[in-house]
Amino acid sequence: MTDTPVDEMSFEQAMAELEKVLGQLERGDVALDESIALYERGAALKARCETKLKEAEEKVAAITLDGDGAPTGTKPVEGL
Repeated sequence: MTDTPVDEMSFEQAMAELEKVLGQLERGDVALDESIALYERGAALKARCETKLKEAEEKVAAITLDGDGAPTGTKPVEGL
């Protein structure tokens, strides 16, 4: 695990660490207390990945369409 706060990680950083956490938990070679800490870190990393994906989804959703459904441009998404 890194010392980087989860809320400062990029999607790629969070996903890479989440994969490491899952690997450790799947191997089952860590003590119970460490497993609990890994699980909690994994849950936070999963939430971060979901947040970053939602942000990307909102940017894509901001593409404006004409009456026929053809893209006509983009509009800024509030708060991003």
